[in-house]
Amino acid sequence: MAHLSIGDLAKATGTQVETIRYYERIGLMPEPERSPGNYRVYDLAQLRRLSFIRRARDLGFPLDQVRALLGLSGDGARSCAGIDTIARRHLAEVERKIDDLTALRDELAGMIGRCGQGSVSDCRIIETLAPVSPGPAPLSPG
Repeated sequence: MAHLSIGDLAKATGTQVETIRYYERIGLMPEPERSPGNYRVYDLAQLRRLSFIRRARDLGFPLDQVRALLGLSGDGARSCAGIDTIARRHLAEVERKIDDLTALRDELAGMIGRCGQGSVSDCRIIETLAPVSPGPAPLSPG
């Protein structure tokens, strides 16, 4: 069985050492064995687990979903319906963010497209970004 230091584990997975310690503190990674000199010692199972976590995070899964996926992945005979549900929810969230970013892109492109390249006082970008002043309050009848 391979024994890896925290630095080796970090390098093998592209994860910061402090992130590994954080994952241990929140229970996403199990506490590792300790060497006689009290250094953390990791095995291949922990390397695989951290690689899984890292890949899930790279795909944008939040930590609570990563924790749920890890929990569901532990029983090979179990139905993958729960895993599918988590992945579908995450996909829906990614698609919502894409829609938001597309709307943002269109608004920025329109704002830039209205730019006449004149002086700042005539700048449509500044005009669009400037808050609309409310003006005087209407008089109430009475």
